[in-house]
Amino acid sequence: MKQHHQKQESSISALSPPVTNVLMKVLPIVMAVFVGFLTIGIQLPVLPLHLHEGLGMGTLVVGMVIGSEFVAALLTRAWAGNYADMRGAKRAMLLGTMMAACSGMVYLISLAFVETPEVSVWILLGGRILLALGQSLLVTGSMSWGIGLVGPKNAGKVMAWNGIAMYGAYAIGAPLGVAMNSEWGFQGIAVAIFFIPLLALAITVGTKGVVPTSDRRIPFYKVLSAVWLPGLGLALSSVGFGVISAFIALLFAAKHWGHSSIAFAVFGLAFIGARIFFGHLPDKIGGAKVALVSVMIEAGGQFLIWGSDMPEIAYVGAALTGFGYSLAFPGFGVEALRRAPPQTRGLAMGAYAAFLDLSLGIATPLAGAIANAWSVGSVYLVGAISVGLSIFVAIKLLNVASVQHG
Repeated sequence: MKQHHQKQESSISALSPPVTNVLMKVLPIVMAVFVGFLTIGIQLPVLPLHLHEGLGMGTLVVGMVIGSEFVAALLTRAWAGNYADMRGAKRAMLLGTMMAACSGMVYLISLAFVETPEVSVWILLGGRILLALGQSLLVTGSMSWGIGLVGPKNAGKVMAWNGIAMYGAYAIGAPLGVAMNSEWGFQGIAVAIFFIPLLALAITVGTKGVVPTSDRRIPFYKVLSAVWLPGLGLALSSVGFGVISAFIALLFAAKHWGHSSIAFAVFGLAFIGARIFFGHLPDKIGGAKVALVSVMIEAGGQFLIWGSDMPEIAYVGAALTGFGYSLAFPGFGVEALRRAPPQTRGLAMGAYAAFLDLSLGIATPLAGAIANAWSVGSVYLVGAISVGLSIFVAIKLLNVASVQHG
């Protein structure tokens, strides 16, 4: 087993030799990811309002349209991963940006049917599916491309910087979308969604690509069997992120605290800070070790929010959740990549990211039902338990690694 892993690692290194300055090498890709995910960030606070107030749809329809992106992303991860492996990661990312731009065009078309809201909603749904296809290609393409440029021994850094770009785009895109909507309405949002991805296209089109790693389509189940354990860790730890994003504002409203935006802000700052200062650790000391410590911190943050009787404690809990979850993704991700065959890099990253889609797609509605049955605060106890279970996954990964190297 040990010889197998040594052979696998040497094969990967031969495919993509490492470089010293990781950030400078992948900077165009990271910038393109940031720009590409702005298309998602600017519509986060605006699309639900357009559906509810502009088209008169109920919360069920709003939830279905918003949630359709998670479902479509989950269903297309395997296709996107195989595309990146067979056609090249750069080509996958360029196609992803074009699909994201096309979603803006579909949004614009939907505005021609506002007098028949049902038709407009179906067209919007088509735009969300296109956006999900683009997102799948962007995520798998950018990670596979970056790892191909700097080598698998820097995979954790690639994931960390891509994550900073994604969540930074969400943080900046949301208030930007609100401002644009107040000035130009949803039409302005749709136009921006069409043009913004083209900027990402311009950034990456001249950047050096990497050769495709596979000449044939690999069955998804073969990679899934290799990455399912780290993926399970990601899915369980992602519940903490899900309940923060979906329910922290409701918790603050229920407790009459106000200023829930501070909780979002400290979560985001801790998330980005952890990746900037500690994003190198999964590559340096091992993904399982980093994941173990990270999810323990995240679980503690969830417990603090659950037991909080004043907003300041909830702020600390949100910060700990953001800090811990930030390094859980690359921690488990390095373990997933290490277990996958070298020629399936894109597919492995797609399969791994699918566990995040699955987690958010299932856990968020379930948490909503729990909040309705008991209280909003109870979802953070559920979050703490779920994240706590990922501790056992990290321990299992550590034990497997020690056996292989022992």
